[in-house]
Amino acid sequence: MKDSDKTNSADNRHVTITVGRQFGSGGREIGRRLADAFGFRYYDKELLHEAAQRAGVSTEFFEKNDERFPSFLNGIFSFAFGMSPSNIYAGSTSISDDSLYRAQSDFIHSLAGTGSCVIVGRSSDYVLRDHPRTVNLFVHAPMERCVDRIVARDPSLSREKARARAEKINRLRANYYNFYTDKIWGAASSYDLTFDTSLLSADDIVALVRHYIQMRFPDTLL
Repeated sequence: MKDSDKTNSADNRHVTITVGRQFGSGGREIGRRLADAFGFRYYDKELLHEAAQRAGVSTEFFEKNDERFPSFLNGIFSFAFGMSPSNIYAGSTSISDDSLYRAQSDFIHSLAGTGSCVIVGRSSDYVLRDHPRTVNLFVHAPMERCVDRIVARDPSLSREKARARAEKINRLRANYYNFYTDKIWGAASSYDLTFDTSLLSADDIVALVRHYIQMRFPDTLL
């Protein structure tokens, strides 16, 4: 076997786990637990810094627009006349939102091509839709449990403010995901596995994902 064939064979064993999540559901924790348990690289906010450098914009600007509905679209839908806004948008090269999304998507592709990893958010499941060894998760929980987690993380917030923050961020994430993909954020059909973190511990979820990957990709070492 040629050295190049050996390299390609090893590359084919890489697995990418993507994690969509409701705010406060513990999706980031699940992502980190999976990465630690499997020895995968982990990417969340790190995606922003690298993609910002590649796009030639400041990290602060990238963070401000992270998983946000494209800012120029507020008035465009009334002129769509039944056409898909994503198709109208796809041809644009001058809109900053488009550049940001493309830079981040390119980086996500490069990550999936260089080794096993866990990527949280950023519509990474859709970006990697043609990647054959991707496992797409969605993590959610009842709102009251999400509020519990948010308040525990930031005791300065009242439960009312925590709920309002969760509702706002979930709405922003849904709008972002639904615009850039042909799927629906949070819908079971958009993912391989969905988990309610109020029903299972993080360890239990990691164990289930491990079993799923071993069943689906038996050649993967976990």
